[in-house]
Amino acid sequence: MPNETTTERPHDDALPDVLMRVVSELYDVAHLIERIEPQLTSANGQALLEATTSMKVLQGIDLAVQKTRGLAEFIDTFTATIPEDCSVDISTALSLVKLADMQKALGAIHPRLGHSQPLSRASGDFEAF
Repeated sequence: MPNETTTERPHDDALPDVLMRVVSELYDVAHLIERIEPQLTSANGQALLEATTSMKVLQGIDLAVQKTRGLAEFIDTFTATIPEDCSVDISTALSLVKLADMQKALGAIHPRLGHSQPLSRASGDFEAF
């Protein structure tokens, strides 16, 4: 006789695991945004730092990084209190994610280590979509 407590559907994932994959993606986004600032300052030098509008853009980039990391830390912290047996069906949510790498990372059974966007891509490399 099958165990009555194992009624999970095949597409169910443990909610803490799903949330930790979201946390990983948020940290990845923060890192990618953070990489923009040095490129802007090295390309435009002192003139960029002296222009009020440019300084506001740089502050906006910094704020975006802080907010993204803050969201990741917030989700990471409360995820620890969610029981492992709490599960969700993420198939519909995954179908709405348009970036293939992100869809794969969020739907992974085992979270990946490192960043979804390789940092070693050569200049000029791009992904057509």
